[in-house]
Amino acid sequence: MKIRSFRWPDYDAVAEVWAAAAREVVPRAELVRKLTRDPELFLVSLAGDRVTGVVMGTFDGRRGWILRLAVDPAHRRQGIAGALVRELESRLRALDCPRINLLVMPDNAAGLRFWQSVGYLPMPDVLCTKPL
Repeated sequence: MKIRSFRWPDYDAVAEVWAAAAREVVPRAELVRKLTRDPELFLVSLAGDRVTGVVMGTFDGRRGWILRLAVDPAHRRQGIAGALVRELESRLRALDCPRINLLVMPDNAAGLRFWQSVGYLPMPDVLCTKPL
């Protein structure tokens, strides 16, 4: 397994991983904006030349965020998610990021178990959102 930063030729394969993992596919236009900010925090895992996993992170100068972790269902249980998270954490640490946050949907028990297994603790925060 190899982990590297996302490249535009990866987009269709990344979209397939998101779709296979039942995650919303981030449109190209949204990724253009994301990649102008911190492209080194958008990672893919590869088996040969096949994209098997993806994680998108961001850093606002105060907090890091982990967004959109997904692994192709055919490649799960091989340590890909953990490896992606460790690499993203390493890159955030290099940016002097003091804390990393993420969101887990309340009905995603498997996701919550995974995040706890790699050291993330649930917080009783209330999520508020407003579409613009």
